[in-house]
Amino acid sequence: MESFTPIAALIGGLMIGSAAALLLWVNGRIAGVSGIAWNLIARPREDSGWRLAFLVGLVLGAVIYRLASGDTLVVTIEASWPVLTLGGVLVGFGTQLSGGCTSGHGVCGIARLSPRSVFATVMFMSTGMATVFVVRHLL
Repeated sequence: MESFTPIAALIGGLMIGSAAALLLWVNGRIAGVSGIAWNLIARPREDSGWRLAFLVGLVLGAVIYRLASGDTLVVTIEASWPVLTLGGVLVGFGTQLSGGCTSGHGVCGIARLSPRSVFATVMFMSTGMATVFVVRHLL
């Protein structure tokens, strides 16, 4: 926690929660990003417009923030392409296995007090912590 910014985190959390609530209120849909992307790519149908707008909004939000703030975010990825590919496949498999992703379960499901989402989020977090421990301390 090199640069803890509680105010920025609070504002970001409020924005994510508001966007998820607005999507549920306006469209009756859960803001699970993987499900939105999957249904846009794998099963295009009449509701593809809002799905595309949601995903474009995610990218545009980051671009607008960068342009407005002047922050230069430097991301260094040390993993190789095969490791990144394997990680992506495993995340996709986990998302399908759990019936949703961290945004769907962690933001929307927990907010609706869904026991399944609470369990899924605990499993996501536990698996993530165990993976970091194994990679950083045992490998």
